[in-house]
Amino acid sequence: MVLLMQRDLIREGLLVALAQHYREDPSQFLTLSKGTVDSAVAREILAELRNEGHVEEEMRGVIRLTQRGYTAFKNDPLPYSYKN
Repeated sequence: MVLLMQRDLIREGLLVALAQHYREDPSQFLTLSKGTVDSAVAREILAELRNEGHVEEEMRGVIRLTQRGYTAFKNDPLPYSYKN
């Protein structure tokens, strides 16, 4: 249960950061921290997002949200931890 919650928080944190970056400039890539790149859970989440067509990876650790990913993000409700 705890691992699932942690996984969800990592996924949503990535999506929130990517969406914010996308709003500023959809063409720019975001460079992930070394800790994120080294995390097995984060790599698994990124692979899932890539396979779903939500994230594009320029090289390992350098990613951006796709239009499809941004649309999906806008349509998904935010988890309780990000609500006001």
